Amino acid sequence: MKPDAGSVKGPAANRLPRSAARLAAVQALYQMELTGVGAEAVIRQFRDHRFGVEDEDGRAMEADEAFFADVVRGVVASQKEIDRRITEHLAANWKLTRIDSILRASLRAGGFELIARADVSAKTILNEYVDVAHAFFDGDEPAFMNAALDAIAKDVRGAELALASDEGGAALSPESGETAA
Repeated sequence: MKPDAGSVKGPAANRLPRSAARLAAVQALYQMELTGVGAEAVIRQFRDHRFGVEDEDGRAMEADEAFFADVVRGVVASQKEIDRRITEHLAANWKLTRIDSILRASLRAGGFELIARADVSAKTILNEYVDVAHAFFDGDEPAFMNAALDAIAKDVRGAELALASDEGGAALSPESGETAA
């Protein structure tokens, strides 16, 4: 079951700023695909009308706005490469256009981070986007997200994953949700 892209399961306001930024980036990419609105307009809309705005429970979504904007702009700028990498890991009879639009937006955002955000560990990216998938889907989609992003991570960050495996995994910083330095 897929809820409306504007609403997610669980309180988005309780997310860490980068987690909230990732969730918002997926929603923005989905909105861009449906409406044809450009990246700068949707970034401005999220900044003006979604971030820091209280929900019905009086909680506001606090997102890392710079990170959000980087992901949205980065997906747009790198979409051909990202889509190529995703498509390489789909079953032979599947096309990217057959994938649900929310899942496609999530794959693109996660793919962008794996390709272009070396400052964020691959393990963190996989965990975060599987969580995003859980926010929208109750079925097999989170497992699909994990498998697809893991395959892309092995292609673009194989050495990092091997090193993390040898070291027992990367430690996560409890404050940021990002890999501790």
